[in-house]
Amino acid sequence: MASVQIRDVQKYFGGTQVIRGVNIDIKDGEFAVLVGPSGCGKSTLLRMLAGLEEITHGDILIGDKVVNNVQPKERDIAMVFQNYALYPHMTVYDNMAFSLILARSDKAVIKQRVDKASEVLGLGSLLQRYPRQLSGGQRQRVAMGRAIVRDPQVFLFDEPLSNLDAKLRVQMRAEIKALHQRLRTTSVYVTHDQIEAMTMADQIVVMHDGIVEQHGKPLHIYDHPANLFVAGFIGSPAMNFIPGVLRHRPEGPQLEFADGTFLPAPVGAAGAAADGHKVVYGVRPEHLSIGPPGSGLKSVVSVVEPTGANTEVYSRFCGIDIISIFRERHDFAAGDTLHLVPDPGHTHLFDAESGKALAQA
Repeated sequence: MASVQIRDVQKYFGGTQVIRGVNIDIKDGEFAVLVGPSGCGKSTLLRMLAGLEEITHGDILIGDKVVNNVQPKERDIAMVFQNYALYPHMTVYDNMAFSLILARSDKAVIKQRVDKASEVLGLGSLLQRYPRQLSGGQRQRVAMGRAIVRDPQVFLFDEPLSNLDAKLRVQMRAEIKALHQRLRTTSVYVTHDQIEAMTMADQIVVMHDGIVEQHGKPLHIYDHPANLFVAGFIGSPAMNFIPGVLRHRPEGPQLEFADGTFLPAPVGAAGAAADGHKVVYGVRPEHLSIGPPGSGLKSVVSVVEPTGANTEVYSRFCGIDIISIFRERHDFAAGDTLHLVPDPGHTHLFDAESGKALAQA
């Protein structure tokens, strides 16, 4: 196992810069997830780590060794791809053993490693089957097993669950996390699915337009987003954003909204910006409750979505869609008026121009 260090890495395709000076430290044994929308540069960064793309500028270190000019096969990494990349004419055993066979490893060593990996992944009864005889989840396990038998310093996962159905994705998320807890091999995982990132990662790296917007532990990023992009990307449903103006009033800093509604500003807002500063108020759907008439945000229900455990309610406030989530059952209907009261201990304030966080409760 080894740590991974990415130092001021940049990547150009012709005259187009797609990675803009990325710095990331991944500790030995850590599970790091690169997450962001399509085109943010996360897969390109992973491919540079694997040696499949050249680095235009900067350094990548595995352990204490700079690997910029090291061939992929010499980096002691193993990669699990989105499309499994299994050989259809080979059995599960041969697929898992193939890299060791190419390396001319001893047959006894090959068998020992394949048997151990198949036991960890629950593939013992499938070793003589062919890929066409396997389900999607079983094929993904074989692809993971092929990586495990190499006993690499670093695992790389390139959106490995994208081809699975929703239920199987949930199952495989848990299996990959459990596998990492057993093996404790440094892992770098790329996904556009922020739920995967939140549930699996020791460290999340949120990327956008070739830069790192924020990195840290999942719940810290969820509770303390650095800017509007992170606040809107991490969390499902996304955080609600309401434009307003910061007012310094005798009773303390407050937010004034377009309809004249005032709400208390988050703690720390007093020194964050001047009176009259344009801001964006943020509150997550689960941090809204129903208050009496005259309180909170007066909104009109547009859509109600019962999901079983929760009820998601879409309503309109000052022409803006607001999403709220309730654990208890409510008999709402389109056109009903709600007074949504934010939990003052879970609100956020962002600069309207730069998008940077100004204050958080």
